[in-house]
Amino acid sequence: MTNLSDYLNSLNTEKELAEIIKLIANQAEPIRAAFIQNQNYSDSKNSSGEVQAEMDTWSDIHITDALAKSGLVREVASEERDEITVLNKSAKYSVVMDPLDGSSLIKVNLCVGTIVGIYEGGVMQAGKNLKAAFYMLYGPMTTLTISLGKGVCIFAHDSNGVYQMLKENVKMPEGNLYGSGGLKTEWLEKHKKFIAQIEGEGAKNRYSGSFVADFHQILNYGGVYAYPPSEKSPKGKLRLVFEVNPIGFLANQAGGAVSNGVSNTLEIVPEKVHQRTVVYVGSKGMIDKIEKIN
Repeated sequence: MTNLSDYLNSLNTEKELAEIIKLIANQAEPIRAAFIQNQNYSDSKNSSGEVQAEMDTWSDIHITDALAKSGLVREVASEERDEITVLNKSAKYSVVMDPLDGSSLIKVNLCVGTIVGIYEGGVMQAGKNLKAAFYMLYGPMTTLTISLGKGVCIFAHDSNGVYQMLKENVKMPEGNLYGSGGLKTEWLEKHKKFIAQIEGEGAKNRYSGSFVADFHQILNYGGVYAYPPSEKSPKGKLRLVFEVNPIGFLANQAGGAVSNGVSNTLEIVPEKVHQRTVVYVGSKGMIDKIEKIN
């Protein structure tokens, strides 16, 4: 079987970029091992005003410390930190991350993950400029789904601590699954029309509350994940830099698409590090439908 190192070598991945990817990928095991001791919420809130789970903070510190010690990373932008953290001004690459997406689900033993994007230069760039995007998913298996702009591959972490390839050249089918965040009573008319349309065409609701886990379902089976605008949150909930750009990049590389309901979010140059955006990500047919609704 092809392992992660073999795959990176086969793409002639630049040494520094490959080392950053492998370094972060290797943090999956200690992160997963820390779940049992970090079940509760901390006394702090992140920059978005959300109460942090202990694992949010633990994962953020753990990954950032590993990157700092490596000397390979210029900047880190994390969902759990108010500002961009400068590590090594002379380094070529910068990292954006949601250290533990879906952390509230740890206490009930549901699937959570780590989302990562890597840029050449600083972090405040459009998602289309990503050099690599990947996520580790902590489910029955620990998996790593990755793209370096040459398609999407999925790896599984084996008992020897090696990522072995499960699937290569992953293509997202059209499918009929959907997951939508936000309170239904607060959905705006456009989103209501979209959900009614796809349900009328046979779409089935699958939503766990973990963006990365819900997207992984869509990647494999097809459909759409949405976090729409609402009266209280007209810009949606998810963060463009840490969540939407890496996941959108992966969707695009698998033949899918990502949108704010009007246009491609990968084209947006962020103005703020914690900028929020409406998101629809999944099969191209689904994205076409939402963009055609007035």
